[in-house]
Amino acid sequence: MTRNDGTAPAPTSETRLSAQTGMDAVTLRVGDLEAMSSYYADALALEPLEELARGGEVHRVLGRGPLPLVKLVATPGLPPVDPRQAGLFHTAFLFEDQASLAATVYRAAQHPRSRFVGSSDHLVSEAFYFTDPEGNGIELYVDRDRSEWSRGPGGELRMDTLYLDPNAYLRDHLDEQATANAARLAGKVGHVHLQVGDVPTARAFYVDALGFEPTVASYPGALFASAGGYHHHVAMNVWNSRGAGPRAAALGLGDVAITVPGREDLDALVARLGARGVAFSDDGRAVRAFDPWGTQVTVATGGATADEALGR
Repeated sequence: MTRNDGTAPAPTSETRLSAQTGMDAVTLRVGDLEAMSSYYADALALEPLEELARGGEVHRVLGRGPLPLVKLVATPGLPPVDPRQAGLFHTAFLFEDQASLAATVYRAAQHPRSRFVGSSDHLVSEAFYFTDPEGNGIELYVDRDRSEWSRGPGGELRMDTLYLDPNAYLRDHLDEQATANAARLAGKVGHVHLQVGDVPTARAFYVDALGFEPTVASYPGALFASAGGYHHHVAMNVWNSRGAGPRAAALGLGDVAITVPGREDLDALVARLGARGVAFSDDGRAVRAFDPWGTQVTVATGGATADEALGR
């Protein structure tokens, strides 16, 4: 069997996710669907792609081009996001180049309901941080080329949090054409950063059971992990949530979505989950499990489409 590019697929690992693993649209439960849709459209240049009424809920997918980036689920009866509980630290949207990133940062910074919370040079990436109107964290970032990444003792990836001047960045990289065409510039979910109650328990689920590989384990109060040598697809920290127990029903994170190449990858995942006593469901296309704090994680085959995002 060969792939479309003529190469043979990498053998499926029994212990690790495929190197072709990626992240999909994050699901957020929101109290005001129209206000939140308007925010993501105006501040992040996302466009509504598909919508579905399911029971008493409305599910709306927004993205760029055909690619979904976020699904908003209207659940107005739930309590607001509690920043001290387990759940979402931020959804990180990855852009292809500095001009695309700068154009989106400029839009987000101008939006009256955005809250800018900082910017950092992480050595592997350049990132800007915002909070949306309902308290969900957002990272907008661009990667440095992998040839510029370096490793320290034991092969651990070097990451840091260095000051990045946002005004200087915009002066250097803001492009009039990119700003005018932001909604047509490519973007995707690069990683998801979670709040957890403790890092060792999170590692047992996200590394041992799901199959991510640690990339940075020495950063105080946090763990970064990925598939295929990326700097991180998921991160887990206790900076605000140390000791947090299972999540109560609330607004905020509804689902973390991960994509893998094929059914054989799901079969290996099912074996890992079963061996560790982690409950899961399997509908043939997707495997769903809950982390120790009640955050739903969906691992699915196939490309990211708005219809697939609506089906979760």
